[in-house]
Amino acid sequence: MKVVCVTGMPGSGKEEFVKVARELEFDIIRMGDLVRDEAEKRGLDMDDRSVGNLANEERELFGQGIWAVRTLPRIKGQRIIIDGIRGIAEIEVFRKAFKSDLLVISIEAGSDVRYERIVQRKRRDATLTKEQFTNRDERERRWGIEQALDEADFVIVNEGSLEEFQKEAERVLEEIVRM
Repeated sequence: MKVVCVTGMPGSGKEEFVKVARELEFDIIRMGDLVRDEAEKRGLDMDDRSVGNLANEERELFGQGIWAVRTLPRIKGQRIIIDGIRGIAEIEVFRKAFKSDLLVISIEAGSDVRYERIVQRKRRDATLTKEQFTNRDERERRWGIEQALDEADFVIVNEGSLEEFQKEAERVLEEIVRM
């Protein structure tokens, strides 16, 4: 079994990494889907502020690893990608559950590159102003994303072309499969 946690700041390229993983027949679990599903159940607006506030409130009430704990029952199969790790507490939950079968991949890109990508993708919870983008980055830093990035077994820098990134993502995933 291989469980691969993917972390990175907003707009770094996690979604493109997941697409490559899916093509290589990894099962995909998105932690953000759990948060968005809960927001919908509660009738919240699906903007970044509302969804982010829900994620934060649940972390404050139940601990920083709550979304990982809620993800555990969904993990089945032999090759799994868990997308959207936001903090070290989440990695710790998964490390306790999967021990040496767990690997962490960090997708990294500079803030200007990430901001442009977020503006271009126009997802319904996407931040659109520079101030909102900066606030979102700060929120994720408070959740411990920088410590999660530091835990990476593999780091992929995503500042070139999409094709370059896809090739590197494929190379890393193939290396993981061979481990």
